[in-house]
Amino acid sequence: MYNPEREMPYVNIKITREGATAEQKKALIAGVTQLLVDTLGKNPASTFVIIDEVDTDNWGLGGRPVTELRKESQ
Repeated sequence: MYNPEREMPYVNIKITREGATAEQKKALIAGVTQLLVDTLGKNPASTFVIIDEVDTDNWGLGGRPVTELRKESQ
């Protein structure tokens, strides 16, 4: 029988490395976990939330690095 609490969700959040604070990351982890609890009935004790921070040189948009795009918009 299907039991959603037995599954172990894994959420991967990718953000650019631009100074997200520990408190902001804590809020993301708590918020995403609670969303899975509320929406899908997942067990927070077995919910994994991983935050990857990526340098803007390694993040592209429209065929160009975000670092370059941000310099132009300043």
